[in-house]
Amino acid sequence: MNFDSLKSDIILLFSTRIIRLFAYGFLSVVLVLYLAEIGLSGYEIGLLLSLTLLGDVAVSLWITTVTDRIGRKRMLIFGSVLMVSAGAVFVFTKNPLFLTVAAIVGIISPSGNEIGPFLSIEQAALSQLLPDQRRTHVFGWYNLAGSFATALGALCSGWLVESLQKSGFTMSDAYRCVLFGYSACGLLLILLFIGLSSGVETGKTPTVKCKMGLHRSRKVVIKLSALFSLDAFAGGFIVQSIVAYWFHIRFGADTGVLGSIFFGANILAGISALLAARIAKRIGLIKTMVFTHIPSNILLCIVPLMPNLALAISVLMLRFSISQMDVPTRQSYIMAVVLPDERVAASGITNIARSIGAAVSPSLSIFFFANPLFISAPFFLAGGLKIIYDLCLYHMFQNIKPPEEKGTLVEMKK
Repeated sequence: MNFDSLKSDIILLFSTRIIRLFAYGFLSVVLVLYLAEIGLSGYEIGLLLSLTLLGDVAVSLWITTVTDRIGRKRMLIFGSVLMVSAGAVFVFTKNPLFLTVAAIVGIISPSGNEIGPFLSIEQAALSQLLPDQRRTHVFGWYNLAGSFATALGALCSGWLVESLQKSGFTMSDAYRCVLFGYSACGLLLILLFIGLSSGVETGKTPTVKCKMGLHRSRKVVIKLSALFSLDAFAGGFIVQSIVAYWFHIRFGADTGVLGSIFFGANILAGISALLAARIAKRIGLIKTMVFTHIPSNILLCIVPLMPNLALAISVLMLRFSISQMDVPTRQSYIMAVVLPDERVAASGITNIARSIGAAVSPSLSIFFFANPLFISAPFFLAGGLKIIYDLCLYHMFQNIKPPEEKGTLVEMKK
């Protein structure tokens, strides 16, 4: 494969990441407001959002486990078509049944975060295009680009709706313009994915029997999925909205202060992801994941012990400055320790495990908040469980090294 083609594919994959996360952030600000505006009840909106997340799990599981048999480029295009279709249905109908079906099978992101099969396929493709020594570094930039794109999309959506209203648009029509923009981003993704070369494919057809897209690496992926599910379950106790609520009831922080806290926190988190590659180059991926994650979780446990708002914010910011170093290293490690034709499935399955783990714990945090004695329990539970995850990860995987650390692919037991 020539260098120009390789470089072009990497640029295209970064471009699609930015456009897609911009679209997710663009839609997330107005999605619930739009559904309420067209007459859906609170119960119907809640059900639709829940089914959206369940549909994401089902679609992602199917697509990522068959991608390397059908083709990565084809499945990326197919995912973009689903994205366009879902956006179009939301624009042209108010029927709750049709909206729910579109939410289940389409690619709609209620939170603004990455959903669907795109992340798994793109990371597998990037791993195919990059030398092992560059993978973690590029993944750091890949995550940072997505974070900034989401923030920009949310900002643009808010200003667009406000401008359209001042220009005479009704509220629902202004929201529909955002939905049109979401579908337009999907169309642009289709065009960009068409431009990908054959270099993003594995170029190999598995010669052994696969189950859910895995063969040789199945045991490793199952163990990683179980651990990542624990980590995500712990993280669900302290999702951003819950931490914001805690700051409000604990210290009386208003929305302006909360917005400033999490703007700064997310910037620090994005920057921390970039530093991960340099650390991993010196001490390895697993040690980077564990040795930066444990201090981060100790700081998380310290936050509710602070006597005032300023100190609590300071500790939280310090925590965020190292909190995301495990993200690109984790993603890079998954790509490294499985075979090339298992990468999409491995990424998809581990991401789904994280989604399932994170779905349960936020509701538990609300119960703790109902009792003043347990208001800080989510921080302690999250930090403690995450430290258990770190210790288990180190114990189970410290000797399974990626090729850039060992020189050859790890021989995994069948």
